[in-house]
Amino acid sequence: MSKVVSKQPTEYIIEPVVTEKATELQNYNIYTFWVHPQANKVLIKQAIKKMYNVQPEKIRIINLKGKTVRYGRSVGRTKKRKKALVYIPKTQKIDFYKG
Repeated sequence: MSKVVSKQPTEYIIEPVVTEKATELQNYNIYTFWVHPQANKVLIKQAIKKMYNVQPEKIRIINLKGKTVRYGRSVGRTKKRKKALVYIPKTQKIDFYKG
């Protein structure tokens, strides 16, 4: 049985993805976030509204499998991750770097 844990919507957003590709997508008002594995589109939308005061137009979710890695003779896997692409209207903007 899986244990259901109720969280605040803001706890489902882990951090923004900071890569060249994610930064390039911000020019098109698409923002990328690492999210909790149990997060869904509704929870992500609520969290974005609460954290950044913007109304997302659309959200797409990508489930990433862990990669196989080797450490000497040991073989293992990295952890699974979930990524969300959040589409924002052109009139709005998210500023990650404000102090």
